[in-house]
Amino acid sequence: MKYVWMLALLSGLAACQKSELVSEFTGNQAVYSLAAGSAYNVSGTVTFKERKNGTTSVLVDLSGTTGDTKFPVHLHLGNISTPDAEIALLLSPVTASSGKSETVVTALANETQVTYKELLAMAACVKVHLAQSGPSYSVILAAGNIGANGTTLANGRAGIAVCQ
Repeated sequence: MKYVWMLALLSGLAACQKSELVSEFTGNQAVYSLAAGSAYNVSGTVTFKERKNGTTSVLVDLSGTTGDTKFPVHLHLGNISTPDAEIALLLSPVTASSGKSETVVTALANETQVTYKELLAMAACVKVHLAQSGPSYSVILAAGNIGANGTTLANGRAGIAVCQ
């Protein structure tokens, strides 16, 4: 009887391990650099991961952040030097203590459905702001071009435009 119980326990553990190995992702991903956009020493990456259901997980991973603040993150149309670039998508804010955020994207801000491939074809950029509003909104902590703009670099911090 003791052996039957142990066999059942081991079978249950093996089943848990197998289900954990099944991924919700296709394996396709694109990683873009986020450069410091101000006097704050904040930089990192933004990763777009294709999910099997056609949606996209967008992961922001910053270094140089501390505290309990949440920093707003926007996907803008145009590149990082485009002044007052339109916001195409509000991403989940970055938690300063971890420097991370994750957003599952199914549609743009105007409710247009968007796939992983469509996001990567967009001429866009990602900007992380110091604050949601007020004078600190214009402070860009980190920014980077993505998609069709992904190979275009800014000319240092001076090349990163303020948002609308």
